[in-house]
Amino acid sequence: MQRHQTIALVLAIAAVTGCRTEPPPRAPQVVAQDDGGVQGTVVGDQRTAMEAAVDSGAGATTTALPPEAAHEGLQLAPGAPDSYTVKRGDTLWGIAKIFLKDPWYWPEIWQVNPQVQNPHLIYPGDTLHLVYVEGRPRIVLQPGSLERGNGARVLARVRSQPLEAAVTTIPYETVAAFMSKPLVLEDKQIKTSPYVLSTRDSHVIMSEGNTVYARGFTAPVELGAHYNLVRVGEPLRDPDDNRILGYNGVYTGTGHVTRGGDPATLIMTQSARETYPGDKLLPGDVDVPLDFMPSPPKVNIKGRIMLVSDGVTVIGQYEVVVINRGVRDGLQPGNVLAVYSSSDPVEDNSKRGFVSPHTVFSKTVNLPDERTGTFMVFKTFDRMSFGLIMEATDVIHVADKVQSP
Repeated sequence: MQRHQTIALVLAIAAVTGCRTEPPPRAPQVVAQDDGGVQGTVVGDQRTAMEAAVDSGAGATTTALPPEAAHEGLQLAPGAPDSYTVKRGDTLWGIAKIFLKDPWYWPEIWQVNPQVQNPHLIYPGDTLHLVYVEGRPRIVLQPGSLERGNGARVLARVRSQPLEAAVTTIPYETVAAFMSKPLVLEDKQIKTSPYVLSTRDSHVIMSEGNTVYARGFTAPVELGAHYNLVRVGEPLRDPDDNRILGYNGVYTGTGHVTRGGDPATLIMTQSARETYPGDKLLPGDVDVPLDFMPSPPKVNIKGRIMLVSDGVTVIGQYEVVVINRGVRDGLQPGNVLAVYSSSDPVEDNSKRGFVSPHTVFSKTVNLPDERTGTFMVFKTFDRMSFGLIMEATDVIHVADKVQSP
């Protein structure tokens, strides 16, 4: 009996000791697997992709690609991880930036899974793995629901999350705030939009609860529908050829329909300034798809910044700006452009003081343009586009140049 107890005690000690023994760490591997398996080291903190990309880029160098993988423009970002788990607050631009030096090359490494419905959509909780296929970098999607085994495996399943939950390319809140209060109006938009007929008791300074009467609806109005009241302002001219591309839109307030008919009746829910007969009514909902992929334009684009939201003079990251190029020029949502500063010519006074026919007047010299940021288009019109400053490395101003990266 005592012998059996001794043996049991020895086995117990061995078991406890074995539980406390940790296996030696293994270096992460980055390989492509034909059976759909993926490997890598996940970024395990709570930073969003943009925050991680900014932190990783400080003082680092670009990760070199294998010779067979490198081609013009495509370079991995400094400290690109093997894997990244998508978090709430991420954008596709931020995620692309953590893997690539130039985020607009994302479509070239994004390897979609045809077994997942709408494979371009990415959701919080998904893990993206950097692998190599035939020597070329690829990003593979591992949906949030995993099958555990010898390794993580991509599941063949249909997405059940709503589109609203998907990660958008650019910050939705910024675009929604801009689109809900139009800054620019097209001529066609002005001609076809309903208008304010009058205000009750001839009020011009409207406040919450005041009544507005409107006409010009092309279809019966729906009760409860929200509209923005916008005044048509000064013409917006192309800085290159002086043609009128649109008109400034001056937001005056918001109201919702309480009674149909001709005229229809609206109650003001917000008032920013005077509302006059003739002011336009524009739908208050935001209809801008944001699930596009970043990409360079298919044609060479050269244009200028015409306008910036909120009337600011110094433009920074996530400011909405308007440029003088659109659909007819080959732009589409998702296209990325580089921003360059426009410097004034300077005088060359190096020979001032030496009298000669050639030095009486100083020569002016045009300084080279300097890159100051990155711009992405999110809505296009015929001859102009709305977009977002995604990155600003220096001060950006109205009239600065935009062109293909």
